Amino acid sequence: MWLELEGAVNTRDVGGIPTDDGAKIAPGRLLRSDNLQDLSPADVTRLVEDVRLDTVVDLRSPLEVAAEGPTPLGRVSHIIHVNHSLLPERGIDAGAEALLVRRKREEERHPGDPSYPHYLGYVENRPDSIVAALRAITRASGAALVHCAAGKDRTGVVVAFALTVAGARREDIIRDYAATGERLHLILERLRSTPTYSRNIDSVPEDHHRPRAEIMEAFLEQVDRRYGGVEEVLGRNGFGDDELDALYRKLRE
Repeated sequence: MWLELEGAVNTRDVGGIPTDDGAKIAPGRLLRSDNLQDLSPADVTRLVEDVRLDTVVDLRSPLEVAAEGPTPLGRVSHIIHVNHSLLPERGIDAGAEALLVRRKREEERHPGDPSYPHYLGYVENRPDSIVAALRAITRASGAALVHCAAGKDRTGVVVAFALTVAGARREDIIRDYAATGERLHLILERLRSTPTYSRNIDSVPEDHHRPRAEIMEAFLEQVDRRYGGVEEVLGRNGFGDDELDALYRKLRE
């Protein structure tokens, strides 16, 4: 369900997504969005009072956060803000560097859909951040909102993992990812308006930024094939059975 805000264009509640057992993801538990820097006072009031927002999970890098500054939600005392970048930190070790080289080669072999190997890089290089983001969602007493810059790639991966744990139907996880394409032009307009992102937006054709269903489908298939599935990835990185169950209940109750 889209949330029409004045200062963000890709905000939606994933509640209502069907699950494999015939139920639905509960509304008001998990939201996804593009950058929150431009939220108006009315937006903040709506998110705090109507949506009952409790936790903001920011997936941007520290450099992005420093460049853009705090969001208006940062002035709301009870909202918990956590930052868990999915990008490699500087000074990565040789093993991580080798993974980055491998991802780059895969992107060169898949020029039509470079995002899926790039998404695998999030899983391989920053599983700690994916786990920490899901842990923050689980612990939120109200609604949790996950965002990055566009609300497409990094947010798409974390939300896909959360929905998978909650038992959402894969075709609907993929459909939710692709829904960002409905707002693509508006998203790119916002990103062009800030020096932090404007330099990179027009370096490729606009359609290159479009979230295509086949990208998320290929990514999730590779997570299954290479790593044994979403829950196996999370378990190997410290997100245990109790936490998997708690996240499931958080998004289903």
